[in-house]
Amino acid sequence: MANTMQPQELIDSAVVDPTGTKLGKVGNVYLADATHQPEWITVKTGLFGTKESFVPLSGAHADKDGVHVRVDKEAVSDAPRIEADGHLSMEESARLYKHYGLPMPRTSPDGRMDDRAQGRGRPGTNPAGAGQGAMGGTGRGKPGMDAGDGKRDRDAERTMTRSEERLNVGTEQVETGHVRLRKYVVTEEQQVTVPVSHEEVRIEREPITKAGGERAEIGEDEQEVVLHAEKPVVNKETVAVERARLKTETVTEDQTISGKVRKEQFEVTDDQGKHRKS
Repeated sequence: MANTMQPQELIDSAVVDPTGTKLGKVGNVYLADATHQPEWITVKTGLFGTKESFVPLSGAHADKDGVHVRVDKEAVSDAPRIEADGHLSMEESARLYKHYGLPMPRTSPDGRMDDRAQGRGRPGTNPAGAGQGAMGGTGRGKPGMDAGDGKRDRDAERTMTRSEERLNVGTEQVETGHVRLRKYVVTEEQQVTVPVSHEEVRIEREPITKAGGERAEIGEDEQEVVLHAEKPVVNKETVAVERARLKTETVTEDQTISGKVRKEQFEVTDDQGKHRKS
């Protein structure tokens, strides 16, 4: 961090990782006793900013959109959970250094931390306590300004978007079947009444009143007459009697469509374990 950066300028600032992902807001600032400059910050995460993770400021820089740190969101999320109560024990400090891959603080020949590394903090102009040394170390002091008083940007972080699924129903043309038109031959019996005529023999008698000079003889005689008659004659012919064609028409009917959709609900849980749904 630049030497001109003041703790009060860091409080409530957004913290951004190298990929541009917002990690949260600065909650507390820890100062190095040797340089009186910020070395560690706590980042508020979670739905209501109830969790705080320690993030190193080594190599970080400030910009208009917040504080850009050199560690990513995954590293911050997996950081050891340490209470930001203004005191870091040597064990807690070692865990943080090991997690972020930072060098351990220098020690004096007698095995103790030097003044710069030990960083016994003293309060700055802001209520920010001592933190880790510039080259790493265990800082003991008071936390920086609490962002609880800075309410200007917290409402934006407490918002949550609820989503739900909706049914979008439309229509599409699909093939439902095939229809074929064909013809076939059947044989049936038909009866037709036809008038027919025939000849019959009838004897007509005519009396002879006067002899015409014809000589009458008694004897046998025979006359032959050819008789004629009509008989039905069957003849078949093929004629066109009907034409058929296939034609489609559109019929509209109502169908009821149902489906399962998912939606999100809000639930608020307080410290007493009471639930409230909305």
